[in-house]
Amino acid sequence: MSRATDYAMTERERRYLKSLVDYSDAQSIPEVWTIAAQRFNPVIALQAPHLKPPVQLTYGQLHDQMRQFAVGLQVLGVKPGDRIALFADNSPRWLVADQGIMLAGAVNAVRSSQADKDELLFLLENSGAIAVVAEDQATLKKIQSRLSDLPIQFAVLLSDESPAEDAALKVLNFSQLMNLGTSQPLQPVQLKLDDLATLIYTSGTTGKPKGVMLSHGNLLHQVTTLGSVVQPRQGDRVLSILPTWHSYERAAEYFLLSQGCTQIYTSIRTIKKDLKDFKPHYMVSVPRIWESVYEAIQKQFREQPESRQKLIQFFLSKSQQYIQARRLSQGMDLLNLQPTAIERLLASIKATMLAPIHALGDRLVYRKVRDAVTGGEFCHAISGGGSLAKHIDEFFEIIGVDVLVGYGLTETSPVTHARRPWHNLRGSAGQPIPGTDIRIVDPETRQPLPQGKKGLILLRGPQIMQGYYNNPEATRKAIDPEGWFDSGDLGWLTPENDLVITGREKDTIVLTNGENIEPQPIEDACLRSPYIDQVMLVGQDEKTLGALIVPNIDALEQWAATQGLALSSEMMLDSKPVQDLMRQELNRENQARPGYRLDDRIGPFRLLQEAFTIENGLLTQTLKIRRNVVMERYQGMINDMFT
Repeated sequence: MSRATDYAMTERERRYLKSLVDYSDAQSIPEVWTIAAQRFNPVIALQAPHLKPPVQLTYGQLHDQMRQFAVGLQVLGVKPGDRIALFADNSPRWLVADQGIMLAGAVNAVRSSQADKDELLFLLENSGAIAVVAEDQATLKKIQSRLSDLPIQFAVLLSDESPAEDAALKVLNFSQLMNLGTSQPLQPVQLKLDDLATLIYTSGTTGKPKGVMLSHGNLLHQVTTLGSVVQPRQGDRVLSILPTWHSYERAAEYFLLSQGCTQIYTSIRTIKKDLKDFKPHYMVSVPRIWESVYEAIQKQFREQPESRQKLIQFFLSKSQQYIQARRLSQGMDLLNLQPTAIERLLASIKATMLAPIHALGDRLVYRKVRDAVTGGEFCHAISGGGSLAKHIDEFFEIIGVDVLVGYGLTETSPVTHARRPWHNLRGSAGQPIPGTDIRIVDPETRQPLPQGKKGLILLRGPQIMQGYYNNPEATRKAIDPEGWFDSGDLGWLTPENDLVITGREKDTIVLTNGENIEPQPIEDACLRSPYIDQVMLVGQDEKTLGALIVPNIDALEQWAATQGLALSSEMMLDSKPVQDLMRQELNRENQARPGYRLDDRIGPFRLLQEAFTIENGLLTQTLKIRRNVVMERYQGMINDMFT
């Protein structure tokens, strides 16, 4: 496998990469921790303040624990190439287990401990795992009755619980395995770039999950090139909130830790306090998190006295004009990427005139919001796993929180594109990271399309997976003989090679008049309404679009109070005033969207009592709507909408 080339690098990116700790000679991910332990030995690597007791590991201690875990596995008979299932969630011990497995030469197959029993059993069987590392006794118990049918030789708990007696299966807790690791030295394993490192299974919303085969070279490509996007320094603090086994969070963790950062584990429940207490420099996140932060800020705005609300709205309006003029003057307006000299000059004059008002807004409003939201020491927020709605992207630009949106898939390790601090084109997914090639083709003919034309996104580079495990047919469909990976996403390229995502090929809704509708941009527009919390468009083979809407109950109750409506929560969603309000909101936000067409109009809609969540199976672990599952859950309601 070839290493990342520098043909896609700018001089600036090359200079940044040279300033970081160099891992270009590494042949495997475990080598990263050896180098990091030498460079950053006393620096705090991992901090878990909410565990009982709290956990804190230096880089030296982390490396020692990884080696100990690896030796314990070798004592139990693990050989290079063996597959070991890792069913656990965010904690320092997850990373110890992840890298202990790799250091022993084995391959891990990863999933959340919260996953469905049948899904975990499928992963065990499909991967051919010879052992399982589980979050705790409850996780193991969920699958234990079926383990006798599989070639599982032993199980390890990441907890310190006393293992339940099981004559058919050897079970050790974390401390017992680590004690085994003190009995002999590590048997070195020669790993190469092409060696398989991990199996990450796709969500399986349209069928059985597929095991994505990522090699050490795939993962190292991320470690050695993400420095072209952000340049962390030793001791910088990073909040970790996404599932640590997911390719996006995992690659970001490997990279940020390779540069000596301190990673702090947080959760949805504790993030607000952790932002204030730990004042992070970075946070890797998904759009849904920023949507929640945005809505919390808007809620605080709505609760201010009327005079204060008017002042805030004045500043936001003027600042929006300011940043739009600034973008145009810099040639960074997605709607006008090549402005004339006159347009640039006029925009520059307008930005100069509005700059003092924006600065005053920052002093009186935005700085306080920024400090409350980020802790006040934020460098960059890194957002991926889906598109960030335009109004949210714009709002954080106004208040001075720099959000860098990226793009990629599990099959691409995952990052292929990212916006840069010095080239942060809002509305795009950024330029390729070094070594990445992209092609936009016609979905039907697969012929390349010219710059600016929307088509299917094909990707090629050192981060492309080796294939789907034990599934050559699916691999052939995904990767052509020239190495181009079919992303399944639709998009187009700007003159400066920024990728603009317009939707997912399989998400496209085709109306009976033959019009193809990409739901994501319309959904993002609808989310501008303070009364809409989540929305999913439907309407395949219908005359018009429909929508399933999870309303913002707090905002609706406040609105009802201003209207003098005495509505209970049970009555509210079906009441005519609320239905009329939602119709007005959908029409206004949708029609205000650039490029609106009559076919984009939303016809029937239904308001849902239950939100889309991970717990009810309607969101993925990275908080994206599982469209197929929602369709199946609400099929009867959808049918009624169109009759």
